[in-house]
Amino acid sequence: QVHLAESGGGSVQTGGSLRLSCETSGYSRSSYCIGWFRQVPGKAREGVVVIGRSGASPMYADSVKDRFTVSQDNARNTMYLQMNTLKPEDTAMYYCAASSRSFCFRLEADSLYDYWGQGTRVTVSS
Repeated sequence: QVHLAESGGGSVQTGGSLRLSCETSGYSRSSYCIGWFRQVPGKAREGVVVIGRSGASPMYADSVKDRFTVSQDNARNTMYLQMNTLKPEDTAMYYCAASSRSFCFRLEADSLYDYWGQGTRVTVSS
């Protein structure tokens, strides 16, 4: 049973930083894509960063490139998202997700992700 659980959200001011964590279990990392997605009520879900199976460099959304950094601690089965220089437009619910399907290594492939955490809320005030 694949399980993902996010933590680390909160409220910060513009320019601040947060680090999100996603604890994972129940799957072989080498067989899955894993990523961070975010959603604002009334808007479509957006891919923030995805990591493929093959060890290729993570793929970041242009809106977060050079501000957000994804990392993994394989010993702790945990993926992190370090978010720096936060902007009000980063305000959203953030989810980590995993997929074993083909073509999952795409930011717009959220419909291919079968396993999702419960989400953690990030609020950035101006």
